[in-house]
Amino acid sequence: MKLWAKDNSKKVLENIENFTVGLDRELDIHLALYDVYGSIAHATMLETIGLLSEKDLKKIKTACSEIINEIEAGDFVIEDNVEDVHSQVEFILTQRIGDAGKKIHSGRSRNDQVLVDLKMYLRGQIESITMLISELFEKLIEKSEAYKEHLLPGYTHLQIAMPSSFGLWFGAYAESLIDDLTILHSAYKVVNKNPLGSGAGYGSSFPLNRTMTTQLLGFDDLNYNVVYAQMTRGKMEYVVSSALSNLANTLNRLAMDVCLYNSQNFGFLILPEEITTGSSIMPHKKNPDVAEILRGKTNLLKTLPTQVSSLLGNLPSGYHRELQLLKELIVPAFDNFRDCLEICIFMIDKVKVKENLLEDKKYDLLFSVENVNEMVQNGKTFRDAYKEVGESINDGNFTPNRDLNHTLEGSIGNLCNEQLSENMKQMIAQFNFEKTHTAFAKLKESLG
Repeated sequence: MKLWAKDNSKKVLENIENFTVGLDRELDIHLALYDVYGSIAHATMLETIGLLSEKDLKKIKTACSEIINEIEAGDFVIEDNVEDVHSQVEFILTQRIGDAGKKIHSGRSRNDQVLVDLKMYLRGQIESITMLISELFEKLIEKSEAYKEHLLPGYTHLQIAMPSSFGLWFGAYAESLIDDLTILHSAYKVVNKNPLGSGAGYGSSFPLNRTMTTQLLGFDDLNYNVVYAQMTRGKMEYVVSSALSNLANTLNRLAMDVCLYNSQNFGFLILPEEITTGSSIMPHKKNPDVAEILRGKTNLLKTLPTQVSSLLGNLPSGYHRELQLLKELIVPAFDNFRDCLEICIFMIDKVKVKENLLEDKKYDLLFSVENVNEMVQNGKTFRDAYKEVGESINDGNFTPNRDLNHTLEGSIGNLCNEQLSENMKQMIAQFNFEKTHTAFAKLKESLG
């Protein structure tokens, strides 16, 4: 069943059908609940402008309530002869309530229908990712506090540089997640605008109340210009994928650090056996497979904006069929991100650190700046102190000062984790996910 079919339409060849529909049936299952909520909001608005009777609206709401229950129970399917989720929902409504189901498409197109579904889907996925980021953040802060007294070599150019700490290392990735969420929040703001009513991209002669559907679906605002509303298809996926790519980069660097620090030549971290594997030939091996797969998956996820951008290349304004391929990029990406975040949380929770690392004589030079700073505090100029310590190193007479006293905000002795936790709390609050929850709850309550 196709929403665009007419009685005199020629039969579509099977190979053409398969090529053009692609993975829509499988991927549209993710949009089903949102499609029904969008239909409820649209029908509610149609009744207020006289395009639906109160009786028809009641029938639609009753049928939509049944479909929601089927979706939540896992019983909803998109049939093989049906093109997409929009067609399936309308087919069910028409089958169950007759002409009232045929009226619901007044004032909308599959173009704005899929757009509003995708925007609500992306909102939900961003919330899911945000909650996992928050959980990873808490785990990193917990480890930062637990190991803030345990020192770690700091590196520049992969050469030992200055003393660091495990508290500082864990906390660095925690703060990185705050910035990652800041970028994700910007993407959320782009997504959280209502395109419903833009139709095929040129609006409608019906007096649709777009502000009403915006409020009913919990959007912050609407995409006002109907042409631009359609132009957000692809743009919103690109903006979201860019935010996810940024997050992937943070996880990628963390995974690389774990691989490096776990190796025998570094020996800073101890990974539990459940996240390592052995070798079929070398009995001593404990390979950091989880961190390596995490590194690989996040490297692939970092390319997501490039894939989206390539698909959008050379497209003028208006709708184009290849835009449906965006779902094949975005939907699996969110699944992969959840997997990466969940395994990262598990890995950080289980990892242990090695103590007393900097007592080893090979790390003496890490403390050269401490010696310089001590001389400066005792009255020498920095350049004279720097030269004197440098000469003692060259002469082999250097004796490190391991008595650290760092009070600088964000340094070894003053991690500022409380401030980071407060910043993360405020960042998450800016999403205001509760607004969407409340809107959906009211829509569901209106079904009786």
